[in-house]
Amino acid sequence: MKTMHKLNRVSKRTGLAISLCCSLAFAPGMLSAQTTDNAQELPLPLDEVRIFTEVLNRIRNAYVEPIDDKTLLENAIKGMLAGIDPHSTYLESDDYDQLQESTTGEFGGLGVEVGIEDGFIKVIAPMDDSPADIAGVQAGDLIIKLDDTPAREVTLGDTIDIMRGEPGTDIVLTIIREGRSEPFEITVTRQIIQARSIRYRIIEPGYGYMRIATFSQDTSEEVNNAMTRMHEENDLKGVVMDLRNNPGGVLQASVGVVDSFLDDGLIVYTEGRVDNGDLRFEASTEDVSQGVPLVVLINSGSASASEIVAGALQDHQRAIIMGTPSFGKGSVQTVLPLTNDRAIKLTTALYFTPSGRSIQAKGITPDIIVDRGQVTRIPDSLISYREEDLTGHLENGNSEEGSEEQIESEEEAVIAAETQPAEPPEVLVRDYQLNEAINVLKGLNIIRPRIMAESETSLVEDIEGTSAR
Repeated sequence: MKTMHKLNRVSKRTGLAISLCCSLAFAPGMLSAQTTDNAQELPLPLDEVRIFTEVLNRIRNAYVEPIDDKTLLENAIKGMLAGIDPHSTYLESDDYDQLQESTTGEFGGLGVEVGIEDGFIKVIAPMDDSPADIAGVQAGDLIIKLDDTPAREVTLGDTIDIMRGEPGTDIVLTIIREGRSEPFEITVTRQIIQARSIRYRIIEPGYGYMRIATFSQDTSEEVNNAMTRMHEENDLKGVVMDLRNNPGGVLQASVGVVDSFLDDGLIVYTEGRVDNGDLRFEASTEDVSQGVPLVVLINSGSASASEIVAGALQDHQRAIIMGTPSFGKGSVQTVLPLTNDRAIKLTTALYFTPSGRSIQAKGITPDIIVDRGQVTRIPDSLISYREEDLTGHLENGNSEEGSEEQIESEEEAVIAAETQPAEPPEVLVRDYQLNEAINVLKGLNIIRPRIMAESETSLVEDIEGTSAR
C-alpha cells in the first residue's frame, strides 16, 4: 500500500520510533531507533544543576540508609520524565525487552492500557478477552493500589514490573469507579497476552460488523481482507466499525485502515520539534470498501490511533461517528536510545486530523451522541385495535386483486420478511449503541436511493431544459 511504504521510508530516515499509545506492556509497533546526532545542544541551567547536585549530596550523606549513586540518578531520570506528561517514561533494560515483546503482539501481563491521572493509574481500556477484561476492569477505572503498593508511589514505568509476572499468578487491584461510593478490589490472573486485532461478521443480512480491538502491524491488511470477504459473500449495504475501548497502537495500522475507506486525501499529520518530526500521510487511490455506508462507534476508551481513524473518516465525511466522546490522546511518543539497553520514551509531537484539529485532551466528538444502554422490548398491549378491526370500517377502495405495482410491492415485502430475522440478534438487544448504529445504516439505505433518483431526475430536467433553449 502506498502510504505504508511512504511511512516505512520516513521511519528509517528519521531513525525515530513512532508510537501512539501508552500501555503496561508499552505500545505495539514501536520501531527500533538510532540516537540523533544533530540534537540541539542547549546551555545547562547552572543554578538548577547546583541545586540538583546539592540535593544528591544531601541524600547520599544524610538519608537513613545508604543508597548507591546509580539508583539515585535513575530515580531522578524517572521522576523527570514522569513529571512532564503521563506518557513519557524511562526504559531500563527489562522495560526495553518487554517493549520488543509487545511489538510482536504476544506478551505477559494483564492486557490493559493505562495512563496517569492525579497520581493514580487510570485505565484507558482493557484489551478484548484479556485477563483484565475478563476480571471486570473497565475503561475509566482508577487503580489506587497494586497489591499492597499505593499507586502514588510508582511511576508509569514501574507499574510494568509490578503487573507483569508468571502466567497464572494473581494481582489484586484496588479500584475507584464512577458510580460506586467506595473502592473495591478486583483480582486479575496474569496470562500471556495475544493481542487479537480484529473480528468481523454479518450481524444482519446485508450489514457487517467489524471490531478492531487494537492497531497492530497486520491490522490494515486484516481490515482489507475482511471488507473483501464481506463484499464477496454478501450484498453489503453497510458496515459498523467498532473502536470502543480500543486504546490505539501502531501509527501505520491506523493510516492503513483509513486508507481502506478513502480514495485519496490527507489522513493525518504530525508536528513536533525533532528533526523530520513533521510528517504527513496521504491515502492511496484504492478504496477496498467500495464506498459502502460506514458508522464508527467510539467511547471514552477509544484513544490515540483509534482517534486518528475516527477523526480522518469524520473530516472526510466518509463515516458517521456515533457513541460518546473519545479519550483525547493526541500525542506521539518516540523511543530514543541512551545506551545499548536503555532508552527514554518521550512525547515528541502532536498529531492533527485532516482539517487541522488537535484532539489532545479534547477527543473526538461523535456526530450522534449515544450513551450505553440496553434495548428493552415492550410487548404490545393485549387489547390493541387498528382501523380494520373496527366494526363497520370503510374499505380502502382498492380492487380485490390490486394493481401490478401493489402486487410487486407485496411480493418484495414477503421476500424482505423472509430474509430478515424475526427477532434482532441478541447482541443488538444487549448493545444499544450497536443497535442504533445498525438503524442509522438502514436509514441511509432508504434515503440514498431516493436522493440518487432525485439527482438523476434533476439532471435529466436540466439537460432537457438546455436542449429546449
